[in-house]
Parts: sequence; C-alpha cells; structure tokens
Amino acid sequence: MVHANEELAHADRLAKRIVQLGGVPDFAPASLSQRSHAAYDDSLHLKAMIKSNLVAEHVAIESYAQMVALIGDKDPTTRSLFEDILADEQAHAEELADWLGD
Repeated sequence: MVHANEELAHADRLAKRIVQLGGVPDFAPASLSQRSHAAYDDSLHLKAMIKSNLVAEHVAIESYAQMVALIGDKDPTTRSLFEDILADEQAHAEELADWLGD
C-alpha cells in the first residue's frame, strides 16, 4: 500500500508539472494502460506479484533515467522532479528485491 500511495503521489506531481508547462494531464483509464511502459500482471501468488512489480520498477527506473538524460540542462525543474521520482523507484526496486531475497 505504501508503494501504491507513493506512485499516486508521483502521478500527482507529474500532473502538476504538466499543468505548469501548459499541458493537460491525461489519466483516461482506456488509454492509460496502452501508454504504460510496463504490462499489467494479474498474478494470484505473492511471489509472482512481487516479481512482476520488480520488473515494473526496473522499467520505470530505465524510463526515468532516459528522461533525465534527454532533458539534460534544458529544464532543471522537470529534471529535478524526474530525479526525485527515479530515486523513489530505485528504493522500491531494492525493497522488492530484498523481499525476494535477490
């Protein structure tokens, strides 16, 4: 539940930044899953769920790292936001890996 709340906070922070930049955040459920970088997994076993979440965290880490590199020095505010979220995602991945004993 803690990770879910943190992910929700990430979405909120990103939405606020999009608005600050003059955009409109798109949280439409129908298209959100199509735009996701990680696949949805409906595993019923705890270990499988954790492994699936770990894969999703690694996808998020790679995505945010690429965004940080792409932004470079062009937009320090957005870069800082991505770096903060990247650090959270790395912490999530470490915690999930610890749960799996990896």
